[in-house]
Amino acid sequence: MHRLQRQVRFTINPFLDAPVLGANSFCSKPAGEGLGLFLEIGVAVVGPANEDTGFVINVLDIDKAVRQYVVPIFTDTIKTKYRRAEHITIAALVTLLHQAQAALTGKLRPATLSNLTLKLNPYRNIAIDCEDNNMVYLSEKFEFAAMHKLWNDKFTAEQNFEAFGKCANPSGHGHNYIVEVTVKAPEGSDALKIGQFEQIVDQRLISLIDHKNLNADVPEFQKTNPTIENLAVFAWQKLAPLKLHSITVWETDKTSCSYYG
Repeated sequence: MHRLQRQVRFTINPFLDAPVLGANSFCSKPAGEGLGLFLEIGVAVVGPANEDTGFVINVLDIDKAVRQYVVPIFTDTIKTKYRRAEHITIAALVTLLHQAQAALTGKLRPATLSNLTLKLNPYRNIAIDCEDNNMVYLSEKFEFAAMHKLWNDKFTAEQNFEAFGKCANPSGHGHNYIVEVTVKAPEGSDALKIGQFEQIVDQRLISLIDHKNLNADVPEFQKTNPTIENLAVFAWQKLAPLKLHSITVWETDKTSCSYYG
């Protein structure tokens, strides 16, 4: 069984009567004109790869279905609400995702729709699991800068440098970390209120580790190596009041670790 993912990007101009189609789907199609509302729908499908083509489904068929059945749902609702000067809530966006799910059901055969994700900005998205329609996933990325040293007092100096390489530098070294926090909660839950969610993450996690020497300033890491694996567990423990689904920590743009409790 394979899980195939495809992102479909489009722009909505709430006050233009007709969409500007454009010809660059990598950027956005419809392309929009001037300042528009950019959205990205992530479609995940599951199924076996076809022996003849090697495809679960041709991704161009996903694009076609999303643009035909899903983009109009978002366009019509957003245009109507903008022209009425009405706020579009997370709950309203989740409703649109469910409508998109219904519209795509049966349109992506032989694959089966697994989940749908709506990117609200480059660092925040919401998603629904098509097999558990009551649950919503909210993900947001946060940044922090910190220094650490990887060292085990049980090892000799030679063993430490062999195990940790440059990360065993006695003076430590720094990273610009990214941590993505994903909560899973029923529709309408307080866990999906972005302002409250951000404050909890900032107060209970970021304030403890941002611009800190993790080995010296964070008690939990005075005897435990502050690797990204251990940082992910640390973040999970600190954010226990949230209905967590996963924590992902990036140490560089090439190295990350996710923890699911």
